[in-house]
Amino acid sequence: MEDYEVVLNARGEGRLTANDYITRLVPDFIEFHGDRLYGDDSAVVAGIGTLLNMPVTVIGIEKGKTTEERIRHNFGSAHPEGYRKALRLMKQAEKFRRPVLCLVDTAGAFCGIDAEEHGQGRAIAENLLEMADLKTPILSVVLGEGGSGGALALSHSDRIWMMEDAYFSVVSPESCANILWKTTEKAKDAAEVLCLTAAKLQNLGLIDRICPKDDIKKLGTDIRSEFELLLEMPVNDLLEQRYRKFRRVGY
Repeated sequence: MEDYEVVLNARGEGRLTANDYITRLVPDFIEFHGDRLYGDDSAVVAGIGTLLNMPVTVIGIEKGKTTEERIRHNFGSAHPEGYRKALRLMKQAEKFRRPVLCLVDTAGAFCGIDAEEHGQGRAIAENLLEMADLKTPILSVVLGEGGSGGALALSHSDRIWMMEDAYFSVVSPESCANILWKTTEKAKDAAEVLCLTAAKLQNLGLIDRICPKDDIKKLGTDIRSEFELLLEMPVNDLLEQRYRKFRRVGY
């Protein structure tokens, strides 16, 4: 499958969304709402539960499936209050030394005027800053789309995994083509040079594992095992390893 086909497939109908994974991985999930500052954002689903008897905090970007659901979840494009809600749950997880699982599936953060007025850029930047020093394990899984800063805001993690048919990129192929060649017709070429597929990103050392899309049970087992290993590490070693992980990017 060509790179741009992967992108189109990641946007396709019928894919499992964050809520599907949460239901199957954390059946006793309890959702929390609000950022304690402005309001709630239904594009970000966040709460607590148990993953194979392990207490976890789960934060997912939900797109919805039906037209009604997609409108309610803003098509998976989060507002700043969504990222602030995510950070609130992460800080709570840190307090109880509870590992954090982030499920990423977004074309990007919402880019409307109201989102900018409410501090979109700052909210994303604060997530990146706080996640860098969060004193509990963080594991992010890119389920479908991993687009722009909206995805990065939940991906400054100890481990970044991707589903085999997902993509992860700082910019969409269409936007990249428009910037470089002044036309979206070059999106296919942009997708090739962006190296946004799971296999290419793993070769570059940007992601840590490629997950098969049709085995959620194994995914849950693997996540729990990874959390067990990370929880055994002294906090200072965990933070140092996270720091080194991102310092190595590009070398």
